Amino acid sequence: MHQIEEFVDERQKSWCIHCARSLAGLGTNDDHVPSKSLLSKPRPHHLPIVTICKECNTSFSRDEQYVVTFLSCVVSGSSAPEQQSNASAARALTVSPRLRALIERSRTEYTTMGGETRILWKPDAERMNRVVVKNARGHAYFEWGEPMLNAPIEVWAIPLESMSFEQRSDFEGAGEGPGLAVWPEVGSRMMSRLVAGADLLDGWVIVQPGIYRYSVDTSGGLRVRTVLWEYLATEVLWES
Repeated sequence: MHQIEEFVDERQKSWCIHCARSLAGLGTNDDHVPSKSLLSKPRPHHLPIVTICKECNTSFSRDEQYVVTFLSCVVSGSSAPEQQSNASAARALTVSPRLRALIERSRTEYTTMGGETRILWKPDAERMNRVVVKNARGHAYFEWGEPMLNAPIEVWAIPLESMSFEQRSDFEGAGEGPGLAVWPEVGSRMMSRLVAGADLLDGWVIVQPGIYRYSVDTSGGLRVRTVLWEYLATEVLWES
């Protein structure tokens, strides 16, 4: 990724975007957005970084490992460590029989009327949404300089292939049309991307081709969409 400078008001950087506590006097971490575990090695240079409190950073770790491992199992069709293309997921399934059993219990196999064997997976929605919202807050803050401290009014995550043609077209249409509903402030990273076209493709910021992309816009509120591994589509919406 390209390294993009910004000139966002320094006062916006004084609190943790997840717990809303002042960072003054707290231990802090530079958190990568998106979570590095969602990406493939070698990871891109100049990943977005947001400073958050250590407590919040630590609290997301187990959920992030669950999401990465669950997605890897869904994509591979198996919870066997040797079947995983994601090294982090393979390692987690090997060292944690409990995690593997948890994910295996979310797997249902059935036979269609035509005799085909199909697999359904049911994720832990609460854990999945925590990671989705965590990354969405980071993207909103990094690109627009806006700490979204309130709870979002909408959060969802579904496989791209489960969408209808109309739903997919609407979802993929990030940034289409004559212009953004509201232009970002001069100096924000999103404005820099719009002017320079850095990492942008059809309105999407490409973090790692085929692995992770996202969009941030203000159509009907502040909306963050992501696509993980060209499989999972997510959306988080905050009131404007």
